[in-house]
Amino acid sequence: MQINLERLNFSTKTVFDLKSALSHIDLPQAEWIGLREVREISTTRYVRDRQPQSNGRSLSHGVMIEVLVDGQFGYASTNHLDLANMQITAQRAYQQAKTAAKWAVHRFSIAQRPKATGQYFSPFLKPSNAIAPQELNQLLMEICDTLKVSDQIVKTSAYAVITEIETNFVSTNGSDIYQKFLAIATDYAATAQDGAIIQRRGDNGQLARCNQIGMEVFDRESILQRSRVIGEQAVELLSADECPTKTTSLVLAPDQMLLQIHESIGHPLEIDRILGDERNYAGGSFVKLEDFGKMQYGSSLMNVTFDPTTSGEFASYAFDDTGLTATKEYLIKEGKLLRGLGSSESQVRSGIQGVANARATSWNRPAIDRMANINLEAGEYSFESIIADIEHGIYMESNRSWSIDDYRNKFQFGCEYAKLIENGKLTKTIRNPNYRSITNQFWSSLAKVGDQPTVEAYGSPFCGKGEPNQVIRVGHASPVCLFENIEVFGGAT
Repeated sequence: MQINLERLNFSTKTVFDLKSALSHIDLPQAEWIGLREVREISTTRYVRDRQPQSNGRSLSHGVMIEVLVDGQFGYASTNHLDLANMQITAQRAYQQAKTAAKWAVHRFSIAQRPKATGQYFSPFLKPSNAIAPQELNQLLMEICDTLKVSDQIVKTSAYAVITEIETNFVSTNGSDIYQKFLAIATDYAATAQDGAIIQRRGDNGQLARCNQIGMEVFDRESILQRSRVIGEQAVELLSADECPTKTTSLVLAPDQMLLQIHESIGHPLEIDRILGDERNYAGGSFVKLEDFGKMQYGSSLMNVTFDPTTSGEFASYAFDDTGLTATKEYLIKEGKLLRGLGSSESQVRSGIQGVANARATSWNRPAIDRMANINLEAGEYSFESIIADIEHGIYMESNRSWSIDDYRNKFQFGCEYAKLIENGKLTKTIRNPNYRSITNQFWSSLAKVGDQPTVEAYGSPFCGKGEPNQVIRVGHASPVCLFENIEVFGGAT
C-alpha cells in the first residue's frame, strides 16, 4: 500500500476527546456502549459545455451512539458534540433498546462487538489540497473542449467529487479504531446527436471511475487522451448499426462487469435481504439460507471474493463500522455459494458465515449489511485469445441502463458501446446494445475468464438501501468475461 507522510498534516478535527466522552456517559445498566464519530468533507466540481455549474463544498460531523441493553442494540445520534448532549443522546439510545427488547426478533450479546484496535489510511501520492480549485476547474473546462470533437457533440460534461472521511470508533470493551479515507469519483461524458439519434458516451460509464486515490488521478495528459476517444466514440455511435436481436456469445468488459457483479451477486447475497429486513424497500433475494454451501451459483470458473483489503479500491477499509476486522473471503468458489454478505448480527441470526460488512452512510445512520469490494477473481485467458476463439458474438462496454426484479433474479442491462465479433476479430461498432437473462442461468454460462492484465477496478458512490435511505460507496474489480448463449437485443424494429 502506498503511504504518503503528507497525510499526517490532516489531523482529526474533533472538538472533543471521544474516549473522554465515552467515560462520562452514565448508563450503569448498559451491557455495552460504542461511539462512532464521522467527519466528512465533500467537494463537488461540475462543468457542462465549458460552463461551471457547481463548485460546492460540504461538511458533515457527528457521532452515533450505540447501546446494548437486554440483548438489543439501540441507536441515537447527535452533531452537538458536548458531554451533556452526549449523555442525553446515549439515554435515548438506551431507551430505544429497552423498548425494542419487548418485541425482540433475536437477542444479541457483547460477542457481536468484539474488541478491536487499529488504524487505516487510504493510499495516495498527492493530498486533496495538491491542486488548487481554479486549476481543477480549468482542467474540467479543458476536458469539455476536448470532448467536443465535432459539431455533432451537443453536450459535454466533466464532473469530479473529492471526499475526505475520518472515522473514530471507541467502545466500553476497549475498541479504539481510527480510519481516514480519500475517495475520488469522476465522470467525463459527451452526447452526440444526428436528427432523432442521440448517443451518450462516458468514461467507462456514469461515475464508474471511483477509487481511493489522491489528486494524481487528475493527470492532464491521460485524461485529455481519454476524453478525445470518448468524443470520437459518441460521434461514431451515430452512424453505427443497431445491435441485432439474437442468442450469441457475449463478451463483457470490466466496466460492465461492475454492474453485473453488483446487481446479480452483491445484492442477492446480503443476508438482511434474505432474512426479509429489506423486503419493504430494497427487496428480497432469490437466495435462501439453505442454499449456502449447496447452491451452484455459476460455472466452475466463477470465483467471487469480498475484499475490503484491496489497496485503492473504492470501498476498502480495515474495520467495518461496528469494529469487525476486514478480511478477504470467498463468497463463491468454483461456482459454489459459500458465504453471505452478513454482519455480525446477521450471522448470529441466520447461522450463515458472513463478513465484516456492517457499514453506515454517515454518523446519523446505524450500520447495516452492505457490499464493499466484491471482486471476480482473474482467470487464465488474455483478451485477444477470448476474442480469437469466437466465430460470432458481441463485445459490450460501459453500463447505460439496468432493470432487475426485487429478488435480483431476472434482469436486462444496456451498455453504451459495442462491437461485433466476427471470425475471431472485433469488427463493426453497434449501438444500443442490451442483454437479458436470469442470474443462475447467466453465471452458469460463464465460459472464459480473463487473466490478470484484463482486470480493472471500478465502483459506484450511489448504492442505495435501507429505511431511512443510506447511499454508500462500493467497489468492483473484474477481468473481461465470456458468456455463451446469451440473448442480446437493440433498438431496431
